[in-house]
Amino acid sequence: MPFIRQSDYQPPRWLPNGHLQTIYPSVFRKVEGVVYERERIDTNDGDFLDLDWSFSKYDFPKGPGKKKLPLVVLSHGLEGDTTRQYIIGMVKLFNSNGFDCLAWNFRSCSGEINKTLRFYHSGATDDLQTVLNVALSKGYEEIYLIGFSLGGNLTLKYLGESGENLYPEIKKAIAFSVPLHLSSGSSKMEGWEDWIYTTRFNRSLKKKILEKARYYPDQINTSNLSKVKTLRDFDNYYTSQLHGFKDAEDYYAKNSSINFIENISVPTLIVNAQNDPFLSKKCYPFELTERLENVHFFLLRKKEAIADFISQVTMGCYGRR
Repeated sequence: MPFIRQSDYQPPRWLPNGHLQTIYPSVFRKVEGVVYERERIDTNDGDFLDLDWSFSKYDFPKGPGKKKLPLVVLSHGLEGDTTRQYIIGMVKLFNSNGFDCLAWNFRSCSGEINKTLRFYHSGATDDLQTVLNVALSKGYEEIYLIGFSLGGNLTLKYLGESGENLYPEIKKAIAFSVPLHLSSGSSKMEGWEDWIYTTRFNRSLKKKILEKARYYPDQINTSNLSKVKTLRDFDNYYTSQLHGFKDAEDYYAKNSSINFIENISVPTLIVNAQNDPFLSKKCYPFELTERLENVHFFLLRKKEAIADFISQVTMGCYGRR
């Protein structure tokens, strides 16, 4: 498999490190021109998922037998949603190039708490399967998957689990900023330099636990919230327990996409940056990916952060060169 080491992408000089290049686009970038059509679907376990559709206005000629434009399905990151600028920017880019887009919100991420005891997590591929079933039911014959961070791990795990049994309509995939090794990625987030991200994530996650506990007071122990200082703590006390895992390590081991990518059967690109604040060294599996036929690994250099890279791609500054 080609390991892509070089690019002509140049980050702004006034954003000299990964933290600034990560924070600046998320705070100051504003993408306009995308209007979603929301569809709420039911899941098999009595819950719901909110899907946001954005249809291309381009009427490109269709080949023989093709009923629809190609579709891009986008999966957001931890505590994100379909309104995040990296999602909207990618939707706008693909809409303008003749693709319909389906951005879906994980359970509890669309602005309304979900119904069941469970939430979402890094390996909940059953929900992605449900979303794809909806897309296929609408007649899409050419589907591409894009995932970001947690959504990237989810996407890669889904592709690896499916292997040769993947729907033939799914043609290719891209995953950005992927914590392929969840345990070491969680450990990295415990460092002092990542406290701002951990604090923000935990604040949002704790709020959801308190809201969920109102509906399931006998099944959720909110007294453990005071013990949650890191993402690993949250995964130990809540993510693992609400989703049938022994503890955080068991959850990480069974859902890390690094354990699934060898079975991916369609061309797939993983884009990780060396200075990504969320990724550990084990999230750059150079030796493994070099021998894989379908998985390509694009490494952004130390001064090239993924958030700024995505921002420039979707604004047309890089992707259309």
